[in-house]
Amino acid sequence: MFVDRNNAFDYAMYTDTGNAMIHGIVVGARVKGLLWNDIVDILRVVSDIEGYGEAMDTAVREEVWCAVFGN
Repeated sequence: MFVDRNNAFDYAMYTDTGNAMIHGIVVGARVKGLLWNDIVDILRVVSDIEGYGEAMDTAVREEVWCAVFGN
């Protein structure tokens, strides 16, 4: 589940920029009704971008899953 700290989202990325990138993925996944496998594919692509390597970390994937499919 993401944490709302004064409108800041925390998806366990190392930077605010990383969290913003993942938040965009979460919003897009909700709007498009993406399946989990599709979201993981996107996270895998993002993790290959310099500075976003942790996008495939278990903690990030758990946060994303909860944000998209949780409450």
